[in-house]
Amino acid sequence: MSYMALYRKFRPDEFEDVKGQDAIVATLKNQIKSDRVGHAYLFCGTRGTGKTTVAKIFAKAVNCEHPEEGSPCGKCETCRTIAAGNSMNVIEIDAASNNGVDNIREIREEVSYRPTEGRYKVYIIDEVHMLSIGAFNALLKTLEEPPEYVIFILATTEAHKIPVTILSRCQRYDFKRISIETISARLMELIEKEKWEVEEKAVRYIARVADGSMRDALSLLDQCAAFYIGEALTYDHVLEVLGAVDTEVFSRLLRELLEFDARAVVETVDELVSEGRELSQLASDFTWYLRNLLLVKCSDNMEDVLDVSTENLARLKEEALLIENDTLMRYIRIFSDLTNQLKYAAQKRVLLEIALIKLCRPEMETAVQDTLLERLRAVEKKLEEGLTCAGGAGERIVYRDRAAEEEPAKKPELPQALNEEVKAVAADFRAIANDASPMLRTYLKKARLSAGEGSRLMIVLPDEVSAGVVGSDAHKEEIKELIAGKTGREVEIDVRHVEEGRRFEDSFVDIEAYIKEVVHMDLTVEDD
Repeated sequence: MSYMALYRKFRPDEFEDVKGQDAIVATLKNQIKSDRVGHAYLFCGTRGTGKTTVAKIFAKAVNCEHPEEGSPCGKCETCRTIAAGNSMNVIEIDAASNNGVDNIREIREEVSYRPTEGRYKVYIIDEVHMLSIGAFNALLKTLEEPPEYVIFILATTEAHKIPVTILSRCQRYDFKRISIETISARLMELIEKEKWEVEEKAVRYIARVADGSMRDALSLLDQCAAFYIGEALTYDHVLEVLGAVDTEVFSRLLRELLEFDARAVVETVDELVSEGRELSQLASDFTWYLRNLLLVKCSDNMEDVLDVSTENLARLKEEALLIENDTLMRYIRIFSDLTNQLKYAAQKRVLLEIALIKLCRPEMETAVQDTLLERLRAVEKKLEEGLTCAGGAGERIVYRDRAAEEEPAKKPELPQALNEEVKAVAADFRAIANDASPMLRTYLKKARLSAGEGSRLMIVLPDEVSAGVVGSDAHKEEIKELIAGKTGREVEIDVRHVEEGRRFEDSFVDIEAYIKEVVHMDLTVEDD
């Protein structure tokens, strides 16, 4: 006899063998025991969660000659005939290939004939969302008032595509994704029956990759076992077969990102590509790894939530101290988007490398506010190591010996600007701001200016972030130097932002009212 795949060989024959759908199984068994069987059911849920399997068991149970607590006995002639697929009373239809009006009309003609054996004729229509609109309309009347001996079971992975007129005529059951623990326990049970030697860590990883699908888990186990026939199936073997990456690599990759070491990151990617690792799986697993890090940072009692070993949990707790919350959230967001992009990308490696390099070089990002903190951290790290200077093909780090440095020449003291001179500066500030550095110039375009008491120049920004950037010591000093270069006068700078609830853009009068109310200054600014 030819080899039978595990998911077919160990398909449940009775309700007790169905894993992870306890509520649905209990409800169906109670209906059978109390003889309150409905005429139309809709089974929804992701692939491999047991929709068709439960439908077949239900078909056996309603026709079983000696049901046991709502479950088929599996021994009577009816049960054996249905299990062998030879029963005329259980009709399975694939709506993906039989989705026309004529196919539904055939069903309408057939339901007029009573079952040749047993109590019910059961129609199992798989992937029912693939039916055409005309086919759905043809099914409506029969589905609403079928003969008392007919049961319809509709199965679908996309319930939102089914017309509401169909949904309202069915009892709906949503099959949930099966937990990693449930899948692992079922796999270990089947491994013992097959007398295989499989590492528990390998089974847990297969269960996680299956993403809630028991059928996918059995198929993956089948694939891995076939690759290592006659050998013990280890965690490393599973990673090799599935093209996955160990968590140690993720740990190394994270530390390289936190060091802003673009070269090391690209070398790691090259190493993984050479080993034949699947890049889509890499991005997905790394996102999951970052998610575990976030959970560890959120609470100290995450052992029950995280599906990791004790040694990996200890490593996660160590690495959680190395990364800030905002950085971690940014990494997760970028890799979540990258995972979706890689599904349809022709150049997966290029997209992955671009994403990783952006994480190492925050200044490459166009969204300034999103990466501002990362850019500041990168600058701080360079300042700690030395002054970075562009040179030749790369970067040259120049370490300064402060003891050997000569005392810098003192800047000449400039006379304080008068109030009228500050007003002139405010009026002509756009011309002065054009000489500012690119980042500062961008924020100053949004600013409103006012001459205050004495020689103070007040700069009002529309939000707290803008005020934080312009109000930094370095930028305030830059503005003062620009003014001194133009006027030969020293001006004190005061940077504020508009309070929450006030609208900066409404009119210039809003800013004037704000300045008078909060800062007690008269507005004398001209806007271009």
